[in-house]
Amino acid sequence: MTTEPAAALAESDALDLLTHGRIEIEGRLVDASNTTLRAEITLHGLTRRCVYKPVRGERPLWDFPDGTLAGREVSAYLVSQATGWDLVPPTILRDGPLGAGALQLWIDEPAEAESMIGFVPAYDVPPGWLPVANARDEDGDAYALAHADDPRLARLAVFDAVINNADRKGGHVLYPATGAVHGVDHGISFHTENKLRTVLWGWTGRPLPAEACEILPRLAVALESKLGEILEGHLTLSEVQHIRLRVKRLLRAGRFPKPPQDWPAIPWPPV
Repeated sequence: MTTEPAAALAESDALDLLTHGRIEIEGRLVDASNTTLRAEITLHGLTRRCVYKPVRGERPLWDFPDGTLAGREVSAYLVSQATGWDLVPPTILRDGPLGAGALQLWIDEPAEAESMIGFVPAYDVPPGWLPVANARDEDGDAYALAHADDPRLARLAVFDAVINNADRKGGHVLYPATGAVHGVDHGISFHTENKLRTVLWGWTGRPLPAEACEILPRLAVALESKLGEILEGHLTLSEVQHIRLRVKRLLRAGRFPKPPQDWPAIPWPPV
């Protein structure tokens, strides 16, 4: 039996493993609000870790239909795949030990990986970081919620605007040894109302990166054809239509969106 690091497994092989592998649950991630299980998955002698989120373990929400979070996780992967940015680990919907659910490849982070998002002293924001919000600790010392001005995070901010991610916490951003940046936990995305909540507001109102202006038109075309049809298997027709509308609005504005006025702009806890 072989265990390979995440970077060594091609996307097609990862999808094959997730789709056909044998799942053995290791334990539950207790910090998650919904049932989130870490498991091993094995196929043809290859074993990898994965995250399994069964539909039956989803906590009912007042603003999202029951039993739809797993499909939203898969939809986020499909949109990420269409951009070519590799922002979301391979994710599928399949039956598991606790029934149907989202199955996502586990991403290992090296021990020395440093987050590019966090609270820093307000008077000592690192060079190249963008402040997002101010806060004080129990002693009254001033801190800033900030993130790096990094193109990998900028891609994630554009992606979140497209999928209307209502929960982009700092802890939902992973930094594997490959040097990529991955986003996880997209179960409360794709709502038709504006619910964008994120810690990545540092580029508010700034022009979109040139690569985003190249990618978004191609994404718009995909949404009008095969990608849109596939997403309709996981989302409502109205939700898919609103993805198209958000892409068009981003292209028309040519800038990062501004925080909503009628909805909390930053998730809690932020990191």
